[in-house]
Amino acid sequence: MKPADERLVAALTAEHAAVYGYGVLGPKLDSATIALARAADNAHRTRRDALLVRLTSDGITPPPTAPSYQLPFAVTDRASALQLAVQLEDRTAAQWRLALPATDGDLRKTVLDALVDCTTRAVAFRKAGSLTPLVAAFPGKTV
Repeated sequence: MKPADERLVAALTAEHAAVYGYGVLGPKLDSATIALARAADNAHRTRRDALLVRLTSDGITPPPTAPSYQLPFAVTDRASALQLAVQLEDRTAAQWRLALPATDGDLRKTVLDALVDCTTRAVAFRKAGSLTPLVAAFPGKTV
């Protein structure tokens, strides 16, 4: 497997985990933040599905989603749900950032777009939860 493919597989695993995490945190959000979480969940599902198609078309058998993922802490209320959303976005951004050096051309643009999208969503969740700093100094590198 080429380095770019290995990085895409790692990004796929992060996308699977993000989708799982949004399923856990969604019920703890209020009407002001649930739309943000739904949009994030949809974005991760779209990226996951695109990665599955790309890897499969390149002859790579993608790893299946796990039945569950270990969360870094219990999600008990709105505040912890927003903290988890930030971590999901930061961790997924980290995998996309690691894929940048291994890619070029259109694939690199796709990877960079994913990194920017995750970072943008992390900022939105930080803002909703009054968490600082709003933006990581080096998005995708601080996880």
